Amino acid sequence: MSRPLVRGGAAVCAVAALTFVAGCKSDDAHSAGPATRSGAPAAPAPSSDGHSVSPLANPDGTKPGLAPLTSDSDRAAARKLIQTVTTKGRGPKTGYSRDKFGYAWMDTAPGVPWSHNGCDTRNDLLKRDGQNLSYRKGSNCVVVSMTLHDPYTGKTIQWTKAHATTVQIDHVMPLSYDWQMGAAHWTKDKREQIANDPLNLIPADGPANSSKSDSGPATWLPPSKDVRCSYSVRFAQVSLKYKLPVTTADKQMMLKQCGG
Repeated sequence: MSRPLVRGGAAVCAVAALTFVAGCKSDDAHSAGPATRSGAPAAPAPSSDGHSVSPLANPDGTKPGLAPLTSDSDRAAARKLIQTVTTKGRGPKTGYSRDKFGYAWMDTAPGVPWSHNGCDTRNDLLKRDGQNLSYRKGSNCVVVSMTLHDPYTGKTIQWTKAHATTVQIDHVMPLSYDWQMGAAHWTKDKREQIANDPLNLIPADGPANSSKSDSGPATWLPPSKDVRCSYSVRFAQVSLKYKLPVTTADKQMMLKQCGG
């Protein structure tokens, strides 16, 4: 889930810059790249395409991107993982609001990588996935331009903060979906955790992500077919980490994307 990037994040370095639209789409623009502050993301690890990592090799979401799964063995491992996800029907959306998951891009979410590092979640993600990063003058936190290799469309996006909506941060498992599948009964701390967990967050093409809304895989998949199995794995990883079920239709579609 996300929001159009019209501002710059949840903490001090981000909130002033962009404006969000509430909802269950991606939340903000971020990319990643090498970090210069202690506790922030390090330089991207090597991967098959040079700027993204297989979700099977990235169980905590701290490595960049979402590389396609192409080998028979990887796709079999993906199906095995997805098979362990539990299912149930969606509950009511009654009472849901974005605020129930904390203010956007907070640096104080409990139990997530890079929390309390002095830089908000949005900019941490820009550092994780972006390349050729430029920062606001006097800051090693606020990203003002970057190159993003968008996994959802396959496009290379030259992003600047002046045109923030070209990139959004997607909540892979949308927050209102989380609410309907069990997060309505969680503590606020746990909701803040899933909203800021890098495992559940991917910077992506803004228009493509806006079309997702709060959909599960049965009704929305990335436009790029090459990454759909990887996306399904990431959805499953979030589901399993937070013990949130998915709908039967979503699980069936996830398996299908990986050859099941």
